[in-house]
Amino acid sequence: MTENTYKLIEQFRPQSIDIPIDKCELEKVIETLVSLMFPICNCPDFREVQSDLREAAEKLHANIARIHNLEAADIKTEAFFQKLPSLQQRLYKDAACYLKFDPAAKTLEEVIITYPGFFALCVHRIAHELHLLGLPLISRLFSEYAHSKVGIDIHPAAKVGKNLFMDHGTGIVIGETAEIGNNVKIYQGVTLGALYVEKKLSDVKRHPTVEDNVVIYANATILGGSTVIGHDSTIGGGAWLTRSVIPYSLVTNPVDVKIRSGKDFNGPFDFVI
Repeated sequence: MTENTYKLIEQFRPQSIDIPIDKCELEKVIETLVSLMFPICNCPDFREVQSDLREAAEKLHANIARIHNLEAADIKTEAFFQKLPSLQQRLYKDAACYLKFDPAAKTLEEVIITYPGFFALCVHRIAHELHLLGLPLISRLFSEYAHSKVGIDIHPAAKVGKNLFMDHGTGIVIGETAEIGNNVKIYQGVTLGALYVEKKLSDVKRHPTVEDNVVIYANATILGGSTVIGHDSTIGGGAWLTRSVIPYSLVTNPVDVKIRSGKDFNGPFDFVI
């Protein structure tokens, strides 16, 4: 490198930002919580589970205290760990849903260990509870951790019902004010988003409501806070929706697909790139 490059490096100063939480600590917390809820490979000794959970609780408590105070940290940490057993039970039922509906899934262990949609759902259910406890920064950090791992972006404030099945999952986006009912199936690339983004809409419902038993196929886009997908509807792949549909609707994106034999086919001599 040139001498001037070294001088430029010496002149650089990082911008100081007052961040009240420890990102690395909290990422270890979410890893611990998910792995201890589902210890498939090796069932750890009960004393080890208690020790690991105690450590995770202490880290969570310390980070909450930095945001609020010790009294609030005591209350919120206790409230969260009261919810943990019911979260675990709910997620086991969610995993069973994956096994039931995906013909490629052979065992419950396979779903829990390898399915990105299930991992994202695990983290979301944990993050959502923290969001309800008034911890938006920590809950958002958890959801973005899952986003970075599996490419599924679910805002922790989004309301998700029972047995959400996200097949493949990559590229799914579920916005802050989205509401999803029970037994909904969503495939890769689906967006439940806002019609447009403006700061003044921060307290307004901007994202769709999806009622029970809806199937949304790959790369469908559903936008708008007043948009409601009626129960038992099917939204076809690539569909673009900005208005509500009644229950039992079938929404498709018409595409003129032409099929012909490629054998002995002579293409045009003139073409444009």
